[in-house]
Amino acid sequence: MSAGQATAGRRLGWARRRVPTRRIAKAPARAFAALPPTLRRWLLIALAVVLVLAAGYRLWLRDSSLVSVEQVTVTGLTTKDAARVRAQLVMAARTMTTLHVEKRELERSIAAYPVVRALVVKADFPHKLEIHVVEHRPAAMVGGLAVAGDGTILRGLPVEGSLPKIDVRDDLQGDRLTSPPALHGARVAGLAPAALRPRLERIDMRSQDGIVVELRDGPELIFGDATRVRAKWVAATRVLADSDSEGATYIDVRLPGRPAAGGLPAATLAPVAPAGSELQTTPQATTPPSTETVDPATEPLAAPPATEPQPAAPETTPQTPAQSAEPAPPPADTTGAGGASPPPG
Repeated sequence: MSAGQATAGRRLGWARRRVPTRRIAKAPARAFAALPPTLRRWLLIALAVVLVLAAGYRLWLRDSSLVSVEQVTVTGLTTKDAARVRAQLVMAARTMTTLHVEKRELERSIAAYPVVRALVVKADFPHKLEIHVVEHRPAAMVGGLAVAGDGTILRGLPVEGSLPKIDVRDDLQGDRLTSPPALHGARVAGLAPAALRPRLERIDMRSQDGIVVELRDGPELIFGDATRVRAKWVAATRVLADSDSEGATYIDVRLPGRPAAGGLPAATLAPVAPAGSELQTTPQATTPPSTETVDPATEPLAAPPATEPQPAAPETTPQTPAQSAEPAPPPADTTGAGGASPPPG
């Protein structure tokens, strides 16, 4: 096969492939042309009416005074600038309609108040608009000012309860923190579980341990850096809830999968007495057995065993030596006559 034939075959193949596509594109037109003339006329009229209504809604009704915002309700404000924020929102909302609410314009009107984190807007046709303000939650104190978890400085927002203090130097002239250590500390404080927030006392930045959270009446939490903060808080919560970690002075959660509690007191084991006996606190001196031969006639009575104490005898009563059961030996002859001495009368 020559090169020309191959090229012609490829072109023919492409042409054959395009034929179904063209047929599909022409199918609606053919179906419309096959309709009766009266039905086609009504379909064209209906399409024209829809286009006119869409254009009227887009160009006139959506921004007409028939659906203008006349009643604005603002909720969720607690800052001391609540009156000013509310006034700005109401002023911006009255330039809108319930069919055309521009949320960006509302947010732009209160951009000077960083305490506002988000707006939840709900239109109530035909003339009502509800705006709920979501404020930043104070997470920590930096230089006497409350800051949110994202580093926003919350001037004028009332602080309820105690907040952890972040002891770092930062420029507090703007609306946000700029120092990385301060931002990291605010992030750790902002993601703390609700059950542990009242116990947070201080957040330090240490050269060796990194971010360290000090708890009231509890151990220190060593976070290291500000990565995987949620996982580290979960690990710290589990260790604190474990009774085996009671008394620990610190909990290292730099590796959330392997948290470690340190500073636990060492366990002291008391000696165990044998069964059926009592533990003696004062050792008793023992006397080694004697190897000398003892004469029963001359040896005094042995002391009774320690397990059976006997009452002590009075000192004025002399002890008599024990009598031997064997007969006494005969007296010796001292006269030299060879006779036995008469027995004593």
